[in-house]
Amino acid sequence: MAIKRTTRVLSDMSMSSMTDLVFLLLIFFLITSTLVNPNALKLLLPKSTGQVSAKATVSVSIKDWHQDDLYTYHINGDETPTPFAGVEDAIIELLQSEEDPTFSIYADESVPVGEVVKVMNIAKRNHYKVILATSPE
Repeated sequence: MAIKRTTRVLSDMSMSSMTDLVFLLLIFFLITSTLVNPNALKLLLPKSTGQVSAKATVSVSIKDWHQDDLYTYHINGDETPTPFAGVEDAIIELLQSEEDPTFSIYADESVPVGEVVKVMNIAKRNHYKVILATSPE
């Protein structure tokens, strides 16, 4: 007795829902990548081939205004400048609860080395690790 099946099982799968999901993920990552900006100030960083994998929780930006040796210091990309006398206190306050205190220095390419070394001395006095931010070559 030969019994035949009248309905066939289709092995196809609709890909329309998968393409919708990929499209939504693409939009999500594009939007979130534009929101993540560690340095809100427009700085022209020096170029370097070496990159560090350590993550700094605090950033100090040094901006050169190209007039009368005017340099401003900005903590965590804040647009209002912090006087140099208050930079050390602000860094200590932000890093006091960190297990491995590390901060990064974003210095404009035209900032003299002496200004960068002043901030590096803050790290040395307080036994912090410091990263000098550069742009890749």
